[in-house]
Amino acid sequence: MKTNSQLPPRAWLIVAFLWVVGGLNYLDRIMITTMHDSLVQAIPMTEAQFGLLTAMFLWVYAGISPLAGFLADRFPRSRIITASLLVWSTVTWLTGQAKTYDQLLVTRALMGISEACFVPAALALVTDYHRGPTRSLATGLYITGGVTGSALGGLGGWLAEHQNRWNYPFQFFGLLGIGVAVLLAFALRDVPPIGDTPSLEKCAPPKTRFGEALVSLFGEGSFILTFVFYGCVAVTTWGVTGWMPTYLSEHFHLGQGRGGLSATGYFNGSMAVGLIIGGAWADRWSRTRERARILVPMIGLLLSLPGLLLAANSSVLAVALAGLILFGLTRSFTDANIMPIVCLVANPRYRATGFGILNFFANAAGGLTVYAGGALRDAHIDVSDVFRGSAVMLVVCAALLLLVKPRAATSASTFPATE
Repeated sequence: MKTNSQLPPRAWLIVAFLWVVGGLNYLDRIMITTMHDSLVQAIPMTEAQFGLLTAMFLWVYAGISPLAGFLADRFPRSRIITASLLVWSTVTWLTGQAKTYDQLLVTRALMGISEACFVPAALALVTDYHRGPTRSLATGLYITGGVTGSALGGLGGWLAEHQNRWNYPFQFFGLLGIGVAVLLAFALRDVPPIGDTPSLEKCAPPKTRFGEALVSLFGEGSFILTFVFYGCVAVTTWGVTGWMPTYLSEHFHLGQGRGGLSATGYFNGSMAVGLIIGGAWADRWSRTRERARILVPMIGLLLSLPGLLLAANSSVLAVALAGLILFGLTRSFTDANIMPIVCLVANPRYRATGFGILNFFANAAGGLTVYAGGALRDAHIDVSDVFRGSAVMLVVCAALLLLVKPRAATSASTFPATE
């Protein structure tokens, strides 16, 4: 097994680059959920329509994700990452130019297309550079960028409120992302050869075919279980992130800005810590237990259950926030290990495609959850019922992980043993 000194050059620098881009990726997509009052005042819509803005993004994002993953297996990952950032930042800026609800809906769909290409390519690039005992920690550290972006998503509501312009955050962060994309084009590179070990690009067949990838991936029972598992996790996560800002604002009589920053800040701040803990724990345990990267998320999900129930049922703000912190801390063990799990259950040639397929189901299910929350509010049903349903899903997720097992190492002659 490789040690840190045997990592490819710039392995941790690549994680740092992707941390920044991941932050922008999640900030741009999530901030609309924190500006409910400003947006509805400027462009009148029902609660279901407000939920549909996020659901539309997720459904389109989901539909494009398998193809996005395939492209990351077929073409240089670094180029796909840079192009994705440039396009979604442009779309973010365009969102701020919308005048009608239909225009908003179109820009959310375009955001889904452009952002979908980033995550599979970024996760695959991280695991290309980190093939040994640093894999889960590197993945977790990279994902803290997205978590930070989600936490800062509350800035959307705050800036819209304090600038008295709902579109100001979209214009500002759109232009910022375009500038970062230009810099990234000169800084990001795919994995180089590691000593005498051939690079991933040289090891893999020159052309990856989508049909062959699907047959290979769904021919693995553990991949199918992982596929269902990740969709169930998304139901829980998007139920919380999609409606917790509004829930806190209304139930505890907070303003839009404070409610959004509380929901995204406490939840995502604890997730950032949990990603590092879950990644480091799984890496260390994996040296003696093959299924460690599967077991750590399972334990985390079970620990997160009481946290979510506290957040959904407490009438005391401090207790609800403590529950939200516990939920974010332990739920994030899954995110630190999801791509390492894909590496355990899928053919190495199809890792990005495999994650793209997982992303498809996860975001489709998440979109339905966010939309259902809006429909429940229109029917005068408390959105806390969505959180209680999400808690049930946590138990289902843990049970599914218990059945997942690593695939047989059939590609040892093609890929390094340190995989």
